[in-house]
Amino acid sequence: MFSDGFIQSSIRKQQRQLSKLQRFSMPWFPKLALLLIALPVLFIVVLICRDKGFNPMVAAGLMHDSSQPTSDALLGGLLAPDIRRKSCLSRYQSISYRKSSLHKPSPYLVSKLREYEKLHKRCGPYTKSYKKSIKELVSGQIDSSSNCRYVVWLANCGLGNRILSMTSAFLYALLTDRVLLINEESDMSNMFCEPFPDASWILPEDFPFMNQLYSFGRDYAQSFGNMLENRMINTSTELLPSCLYLYLSHDYDHHDKLFFCDQEQAILRNIPWLIMKANIYFLPSLFLMSSFEEELSKLFPDKEMVFHHLGRYLFHPSNQVWKLITSYYKKYLAKAEERIGIQIRIFDNKTSPVEHVMDQILTCTDKEKLLPRVDMGKSIVAPSGKGKSKAVLITSLVPYYYEKMMNMYSKHPTLNGEVVAVYQPSHEEEQQSENNVHNQKAWAEINLLSMMDVLVTSAWSTFGYVAQGLGGKKPWILYKIENKTIPDPVCGRAKSLEPCFHAPPVYDCKAKREVDTATIIPYLRHCEDIYWGIKLFNSTYY
Repeated sequence: MFSDGFIQSSIRKQQRQLSKLQRFSMPWFPKLALLLIALPVLFIVVLICRDKGFNPMVAAGLMHDSSQPTSDALLGGLLAPDIRRKSCLSRYQSISYRKSSLHKPSPYLVSKLREYEKLHKRCGPYTKSYKKSIKELVSGQIDSSSNCRYVVWLANCGLGNRILSMTSAFLYALLTDRVLLINEESDMSNMFCEPFPDASWILPEDFPFMNQLYSFGRDYAQSFGNMLENRMINTSTELLPSCLYLYLSHDYDHHDKLFFCDQEQAILRNIPWLIMKANIYFLPSLFLMSSFEEELSKLFPDKEMVFHHLGRYLFHPSNQVWKLITSYYKKYLAKAEERIGIQIRIFDNKTSPVEHVMDQILTCTDKEKLLPRVDMGKSIVAPSGKGKSKAVLITSLVPYYYEKMMNMYSKHPTLNGEVVAVYQPSHEEEQQSENNVHNQKAWAEINLLSMMDVLVTSAWSTFGYVAQGLGGKKPWILYKIENKTIPDPVCGRAKSLEPCFHAPPVYDCKAKREVDTATIIPYLRHCEDIYWGIKLFNSTYY
């Protein structure tokens, strides 16, 4: 299990190379001598080039290059093929654990990602352009001829929120031709691979205003929202600052939300550095802006696949986390004929007692025919091994649900003869967002959930949103229990794969009045699990 045994060194597999001597006949001694000289030289060249990602034997057509990622491994063109495999094993191996996605990225999105990678390589940390931009930032001067502009993302809240807000920040960077840089704190170290070829997205530790980043919050005087409220900045302001702070977290106010208005975006367009503190999936509100409408339509003709594509492009477990994932999967889950993931997140133990949640899970999985019933009047004497095998992966902060379900299926036979095994990688008891080991376990569990054939997730949970998006599977949602009352129905199938934006703006920028933003465009609707949230749907549903 994750808690102790899961974090361990994976079994080292030694690869043995066998050489075969072949007899040959050469009538002339000079040819033999030439061959004896050439072979050692060729062998040395192969050794030198191997670590540089080039194989001369492949180039000469003498050997098939099995190390080159296939089209499926590149996720339909989402991933660039020129990143060394050893630096990030999960990037090209994840296809072996998840079913191939039926949803291919648009050619326009693929080309836009390749363009972004070139921009990031040119303007990223430690480049000549980056150093020039830092000098301008410190001096407060803006060079209008500079082609490098930046969004710096700051962490806030738990892992699911971070991944969703980073994705939102990346799409904003993509739409505005900016470079995204991540302020990686110690609790996020060694979690993700670098997503872009030959460049880092980590904000360097010598960033000149690093100490100020930690004091930035909603009441920060130099935030964009506060400057708008105090009329310190507008579209006619001539001397713009070289840097602005954007507060896009769940408790932001009306003036912070003006970020989602085209008029205010015109101001931000001319500011080289934007420092963004966010913990919400604000991405759906980018679709409300007319200035982005055409570009977004070309990038995402399928509106329900935005996070599915961007999440799989950006977030690949580090080699350390990938070892945890693959070793657990192979040991407990690989042999099952069907795998069911149940993600449980309780926000209030008083209003949602564990007994009620357990009843809700069993009712849902029975009603939707996800798991078989058991004969409580009989006991298992010996496993029959004849029925279909199912593995249930439970992720929860507490062991209660695992213990109840494991005891039920291990002690009593199922009515249909299926054999059900239940597993739980860890139970941390409480969320520890500032603990790196805790976050690594959480990231491993999100990926394991994304590898399941069927998903059951908890309402409101960003943890579940990320898992369903990476896996490309619409889950059954366990609706929130209120006042110790199990809802009816207990669960329902998600209509859209997209995550929910929990704190959307309620303002029509053009009409300058409050409005339900789920009514403005046809592909934004309220979420299935939070009635005030909004998410992206394909408009064909309505």
